[in-house]
Amino acid sequence: MFKLKPWAQNLLLILGSVVSGIVIVEIGLRIAGISYPILYTHDQHRGSALRAGAAGWQRDEGEAYIQINSDGLRDQEHSKAKPENTLRIAVLGDSYAAALQIPMEKTFWSVMEKELSRCKALGGKDVEAINFGVSGYSTAQELITLRHHASDYEPDIVLLAFFTGNDIINNLIVLEPEKIKPFFIYQNGELVVDSSFRNHPQYLLEQSLPLQTAKKLSDYSRIIQVIFRLEDLIKASHYKRLQRNDSEIAELGLYHSIYKEATDSAWQEAWQVTEELVMLIRDEVREQKADFLVVTLSNGIQVDPDPSVRQEFIEKLGISDLFYPDRRIKTLGERENFTVLNLAQPFQAYAEKEQVFLHGFENTSLGSGHWNEEGHHLAGQMIAQKLCQDMIKDVSYSG
Repeated sequence: MFKLKPWAQNLLLILGSVVSGIVIVEIGLRIAGISYPILYTHDQHRGSALRAGAAGWQRDEGEAYIQINSDGLRDQEHSKAKPENTLRIAVLGDSYAAALQIPMEKTFWSVMEKELSRCKALGGKDVEAINFGVSGYSTAQELITLRHHASDYEPDIVLLAFFTGNDIINNLIVLEPEKIKPFFIYQNGELVVDSSFRNHPQYLLEQSLPLQTAKKLSDYSRIIQVIFRLEDLIKASHYKRLQRNDSEIAELGLYHSIYKEATDSAWQEAWQVTEELVMLIRDEVREQKADFLVVTLSNGIQVDPDPSVRQEFIEKLGISDLFYPDRRIKTLGERENFTVLNLAQPFQAYAEKEQVFLHGFENTSLGSGHWNEEGHHLAGQMIAQKLCQDMIKDVSYSG
């Protein structure tokens, strides 16, 4: 009878113990309901994108089960060919459109879709809203999403959800902390895509076979999810330390300078690039014979239900207008002939009247962070009303 040598027996014993330990930890994590789905992957055009087929619970801010469809959208499945008798709306945006904090059916684009089904101007057409939002996206990435993704779905209306809190800094490489993404830069007086992120070591690692394999295995292993989670926490901690030392920070990720006329050269360029990117989106939407709507969202302080909290913030910053960035985008639309809906002003009136917070969650803090369910519901209603009253008639009879 074959007998293993002592060293081989010890090795098998160690391996068995390791495997047993891994199984026990894996079972324990599942029993405890601990999961951190790996939702993102690399993208050659946009730097990053949602990972097709990824799914799991998100509980960092709010709580929702997240399911990414087969085309990398936080949405249900949609055919690229538009169904007959259908008004299709493509939603471009960042984390507010991705809306990972709440269930999909509670998001503003889902509410908007339902509300529009009652719009008489549609003449019985079905409404289909498709969400292309990805957390952290800049206006540049949203333009590229339109070019390489959203246009394939033949939208009748393209809705740009513009978040004034950080969309402006996201568009200029010297202000944006996250560098692994495309930027638009000036060459011979024109904006062109700078895709040099493809040479960044972190991006090269992201597209490597070992990391891609680990992400796929994470769908079946909570331990791998926890390992990725620890890495994300280390990066986030470093980022927060940098931000806390920055006097420009109003709220983590949001900047004081959005509330006043830019005097710093970098901010002036950031605004200029941002406005030109919005106009590029407008132009490309029109080339596709679709209509274009920009919706400026809200920052928590703008819509705090307590006027004294807002006034204290205004006095601390030495500013006069919490709605400066919203009005600036509105003015751009009036000058360049595209429709803009500002939500922050009516949101403030609603929050003060009803004494409710439209941002924040019980497991984070009320009044800051992303929209909660009430914020999304109000936004969905207001956007649907705007579309039905001012835009649907032209679109529904355009052929």
